Formats: sequence, C-alpha cells, structure tokens
Amino acid sequence: MKKILLIAVCLLALIGCHKGREYFPKDIDPQHIEIVRFDNALMNVHEATVAQDIQVLYDEYPTFMPLWVEDILGIPSADTAYLQKALPEFLNDTLYGFRQTNQREQEVFADVSDLEQGLSTAFARIRYLYPQTEIPTFYLFVSGFQTPIFFEDELIGIGADMYLGSDYEYYNRVVYDYQKQTMRKECIPVDVISAFLFRTLPYTSTKSRLLDQMIYRGKVMYLTAQIFDKLPGYEVMGWTKEQWEWCMKNEEAIWHLVMDKRDLFKTESLVLTGYLNDGPFTSEVSQDAPGRLGIWLGWRIAESYMAHNEAVSLQELMAEPDAQKILEDSYYKP
Repeated sequence: MKKILLIAVCLLALIGCHKGREYFPKDIDPQHIEIVRFDNALMNVHEATVAQDIQVLYDEYPTFMPLWVEDILGIPSADTAYLQKALPEFLNDTLYGFRQTNQREQEVFADVSDLEQGLSTAFARIRYLYPQTEIPTFYLFVSGFQTPIFFEDELIGIGADMYLGSDYEYYNRVVYDYQKQTMRKECIPVDVISAFLFRTLPYTSTKSRLLDQMIYRGKVMYLTAQIFDKLPGYEVMGWTKEQWEWCMKNEEAIWHLVMDKRDLFKTESLVLTGYLNDGPFTSEVSQDAPGRLGIWLGWRIAESYMAHNEAVSLQELMAEPDAQKILEDSYYKP
C-alpha cells in the first residue's frame, strides 16, 4: 500500500510539473534580425540645416521616410517645403512632451540587442513552422504617441515612444491606466509577433459569432505563447500577474456565466467588442475581469484542444476554421 501511495504521489507531481507539449527543437538557428535605427537618424535633424537633413533622410531611407512622413506627420511626402517647418516642431515640441519623450526614447533604446535577439529567436520558430515566411525589415521610429506597431508590405515599424515604461509621466496625458501595462520595452517582441501572426494567419471563418472570433484569436495567442514559451502567460496576454491569477481562480464561474448567457452564439457587435477589445475590464462578466477576457477563454480552449489531440500539429490547429469542432474536441470543462 505504501508503494502504491508513493507511486501515486510521484505521478501527481509529474502531472503538476508538466508544461504541455513541446513543438520546437532546441537547436533551431536564430534568424538574423537587425533593427534599422530610423529614430536615431531623426534626432540628427537640426533646424539650422533642416532642408539638407531632410534630404539625407529621403536618400538613406527611401522606403520608410515617405511612409513615416505621411502616416505619422500626416503630410504628403512630396511637400518638403511644409515638412521643413513641421519636422522641427514635431521633434522639439514641449506642449505634448515630444522633446522630453524623444530624449527618453534615446536613453531607453540606447541598446536594442535584446530586442533583436528576441525577434530573431521568435522568427526562427515561425519559419520552422512556415518555411516560406519572409522575414520583414524592422524600423525603430518615434510616433508622437500615435502607434506602437505598423506594417507596410515587407517592413514592420516599431513606435519606440510607445514603450518607454509603464511609469513614464507623459503617458498620463495620452493613455488610460490599464493601457500602461504593455507600454514597456520588453513587451515589444510579443506585440510584434502576435500582430504578425494575426496579419499572416487571417480569420477565415464565414461565421461571425463570438465563439468563432474568440477561438480564432485564442489560437493566435496559444501559438504566440508557444513561440515565447519561457514567458509567463500573463506577459503574453499583456496582463498583470494578479489579473491572470484572478482569471485562473474564477475560470469555472466565468465559463458557466458565459454559457448561461448564451453569449458564445451571439453576433452583436457590442457583445463581440465587450469580450474581445481592450479595456479596463470585461463588463459582460465582471468589473474584476480584465479586458479581452474572451481572447483568454479562446486560448484556454485551444490549449485544452491540443492537450486532448496530440496528433494535431500547430499548423493544423491554425488552419482549422471550425470553432465548434475545436470547442467540442477540446473537452473544455474548467
């Protein structure tokens, strides 16, 4: 009897320590990624030599400079006369704190080797799954608090001024408190990869129920979590540890509430945005529930599906458009 009890305890310990399936070999060679420092080049613009400095930017960054001028400054890229006035104002503005922000950005991003390493490892895993993936060119830029990530053809721009630290004082003027959690430099790799996956693995279902959207987004988050398997789940979700623990503790009650309300099969935009969009909380469930709770539920269902279907690959999971099938075959019962 003692031996049986000992074996049972050991089995339980092994189950408790199991971290799930491993999808990637340990010896994948990282992709070479070097971030283009457009942010540094911008700081070399001086009012006394603005015309020449702008021409240098157009010459050295013929693809990115016109995009940045039009998307961030909102100026036609050909209107260099107006740009000569607007660019120094953008770089030196004190009313909105751009000058101070640009200085802070140069300090926080003095070294980007950690970002390059994180993205290199992540894209190596993506290419292991999808060998035809084209590695984009990365540009670091300042956005005037407008955008963290943008895509254009084969390039990705990273708005560094949106990642200066959750405690950065000027964020109090431009964002809500709940948004500050992910405005840290270390959040960039997850933000880039999740955005890249949403772009390259688009929604293909013909249905518009909450269930379909929830599981699609949850699948992307599950894949993102596998790519960043050393990160805790709350960092992948962009939550605090306390928010994650609240959801885990209340998972059964959350699921029963969603099922009782029959929200899974609703298509109204207010229901979808309430569960899927960012916000201080998910009002459809509780003011204690963090925003985007529906995505987390979709992730948990995808995780359960993969645990119960070990023959299914990550590629097959992502290619499966039938959310109802995934839900049923997940045996998800928190």
